[in-house]
Amino acid sequence: MTECIQAGFDFGSGFGKQMTVDFAGPTLTSDGGLLLLKQTETKLNLLSRLALCFRDARDPLRVQHSVAELLSQRVYGLALGYEDLNDHDRLRHDPLLGAVSGKADQQKLLAGKSTLNRMELSTEEVTRYKKISCDTAAIDRLLVDVFLEAHPVAPAQIILDLDATDLPLHGHQEQRFFHGYYDEYCYLPLYIFAGEHLLCARLRPCNQDGAAGCMEEVRDIVKRIRQAWPAVRIVVRGDSGFCRDELLSWCESQEVPVDYVVGLARNSRLETMLVPWMEQARAILAITAKPSRAFAELRYQTLTGSWSRERRVVGKAEALCGKENPRYVVTSLPEQEWDARALYEDLYCARGEMENRIKEQLSLLSAAASRGSSHLPLWP
Repeated sequence: MTECIQAGFDFGSGFGKQMTVDFAGPTLTSDGGLLLLKQTETKLNLLSRLALCFRDARDPLRVQHSVAELLSQRVYGLALGYEDLNDHDRLRHDPLLGAVSGKADQQKLLAGKSTLNRMELSTEEVTRYKKISCDTAAIDRLLVDVFLEAHPVAPAQIILDLDATDLPLHGHQEQRFFHGYYDEYCYLPLYIFAGEHLLCARLRPCNQDGAAGCMEEVRDIVKRIRQAWPAVRIVVRGDSGFCRDELLSWCESQEVPVDYVVGLARNSRLETMLVPWMEQARAILAITAKPSRAFAELRYQTLTGSWSRERRVVGKAEALCGKENPRYVVTSLPEQEWDARALYEDLYCARGEMENRIKEQLSLLSAAASRGSSHLPLWP
């Protein structure tokens, strides 16, 4: 093996200073930003509250790493980009990670990969080999509580953005299925955001409807919000993948109404109804040689009975050079409050900002997927 014996390097002088590099310094780290993360976490008191969502049935006399320490070590490691549990066989010697994770005795090592793995694969029931159990409902409530605490007073309106996305898999993980739309093996996590705040991140297999379970998630979030702010206006927003009568009917049936603005997949009936506005858009395009839009107010009811009632639909007739681009949105919002153009361009299209929030979450979810864990609603 190569043996390096050089004690230092002399780079000569520069700007009147002698520049020398040696290896005689104390323990060093490139993860200094961890201290800023620790200050933020201390202000939010987030990880200690997350630890309360777990039950520790281990023998206290044999425990070396508390649940709070395990969670802190893993979450800080993910935030620093150490996705794999294998990284922690080296990180367990890191004094800075130990300090922010709550290890009072710096002479003691942090948890290794096997200990962290047993915590991450914990279920809601204690078993012989899994002594740490998690209360997933408590974790869900915590996400909403953090959102509520961020507002000193109730906002005038809350928009709940729903979306699902693919999480590619590169091995034979549990509940691994092929998704035709994404053309790959993947998971299909469900996200719900309110602005920049994450309210739900549910890791799901992809062999189901992308909207599966969304009504139950929205119901629980709305119930939690209503407990704090009974009269706040709530609007559910999503693309056409969430245009399901179950969700729309639930919104309409609430004592304090929950509004919605949801994309609607186009079909031949809708395109026939939109013909006059599409002709108008084409005429403007022919005169100006620029893309043109016209917006239609429609009343629509499915013929198959999949919708329980007739609903307001806004149609966008867009003529582009060489093609047409019709789009549709179904909403409970009244025309007097939101005209067709403003509802589509200002309200519905604003959901695109949610994509940035999803990208921020995927870096954390990919770590869970790489280990093949399919029941981790907490890590995002």
